[in-house]
Amino acid sequence: MQKESKTVAESRAEQVQWIMPQHINGSHRLFGGMLMQWIDVVAGVVARRHSNAEVTTACVDNLRFKEAVYVNSTIVLIGEMTYVGNTSMEVRVDTFVEDIMGMRRSVNRAYVVLVALDDNENPIEVPGLLIQTEKEKFEWEAGKKRYELRKKRRVERF
Repeated sequence: MQKESKTVAESRAEQVQWIMPQHINGSHRLFGGMLMQWIDVVAGVVARRHSNAEVTTACVDNLRFKEAVYVNSTIVLIGEMTYVGNTSMEVRVDTFVEDIMGMRRSVNRAYVVLVALDDNENPIEVPGLLIQTEKEKFEWEAGKKRYELRKKRRVERF
């Protein structure tokens, strides 16, 4: 039975972090593993909202660090659903560093694939995604290509 489709906006999530000394690595910059944890949390919230189910992370794609982040910085993570398959969902998480005046600069963009699970931790069907804007259509088409690439890599064990 197909679940009712949802819009991108219905599952969107935003998280704000104030960078403290415990978030910093030996080079006095934000520890990449800390950012990866926050990205995974935001992606998980988006996927749970979309699927109304527990989820698990299957993979993270395209994780690039574009700019350093330092103590006392504010970062903003924004997650949005980009593509859904039968049981899997792709979530884009954009991370920005925000200055004191509210101006944002891109720090990172990651694509996270999560799978919805039933009570026995078996994959379950997820709702479709209602595409409403040109941006969402672009992301859907790009997500479809990334899905095919991931599938090909699994087959080729690459």
